[in-house]
Formats: sequence, structure tokens, C-alpha cells
Amino acid sequence: MKARNTICLWFDRDAEEAARFYAATFPDSQVSAVHRAPADYPSGQAGDVLTVEFTVAGIPCMGLNGGPAFRHSEAFSFQIATDDQEETDRYWNAIVGNGGQESMCGWCKDRWGLSWQITPRVLTEALAADGEEARRAFTAMMTMRKIDVAAIMAARRS
Repeated sequence: MKARNTICLWFDRDAEEAARFYAATFPDSQVSAVHRAPADYPSGQAGDVLTVEFTVAGIPCMGLNGGPAFRHSEAFSFQIATDDQEETDRYWNAIVGNGGQESMCGWCKDRWGLSWQITPRVLTEALAADGEEARRAFTAMMTMRKIDVAAIMAARRS
């Protein structure tokens, strides 16, 4: 059964490459279909990849090769919850090391301009603790690019 709600992500012309990268990087991810344009269109020709159906960490998506008119922004991001530093490093390094770029507080951007939050569960739990413990964890997070799990745990205990 097809999902009733799918996230549509606009790409210039690299939707299939991006979808295959996501499928290879994140669990519960796959490319399920590649559709080619049946005729020429403003930013492509008949036979070009037009849309790609894929799943990222269980979330159904469609990549649309719509041309350069629209760009991704931080207003949309995928948030990936991680269990430990090893998993955090693996996803962060996959995104940043494949032409992406680091940002602050666990955010990074892949080479297609899509934003990702690589968020260890220990950070989410610390911020939910409220009070002084949450303040210390938040203050520590504000100095980080990739989240340092040990530093967040230390801030919680301080």
C-alpha cells in the first residue's frame, strides 16, 4: 500500500543520486522507483529521471528533478536520533564527508543542500530534563558542531 502522505523534495537534477546515498547511509531506507519524463519539460528532456520514490529512515519521500528554480533551506530538515557517539559520528561523517558541510548544534547539510540534525538521544533527554540540568546541556550544545555525547553527559552531571 502506498503512503497517503509523502515528502516531496525538489532537486535540480540529482534526485536519484541523493536517494541512493540516503538509502545506503540510513537504516530503513530504500529507493523503490525511478520514473523518467515521458516528454520534454522546462528543465529536462524525455527520458531524464523526473521523480524518484524513496524512503529515508522509514519516511516516504519523492525526489523531483525540477531544475534550479528552488533550493533547500534550513526551514526543512531530517532529524536522525542516534544512540551513541559511534552512530552520531557515522551519520555525521557520511553527510559531511560526502561533500556536505558542518553547521552548529548537531546540524549539517548534505551536498545537495538538504539539512540534517544528527541528534543523540542523550541530548534530547538532557534538554527534556528541564531546570539546571537542561540549561547546562543546552549551554554545552551551543558550543558544538557535531554533538559530543560525553560532553553532554558531563554537563548533565555537573
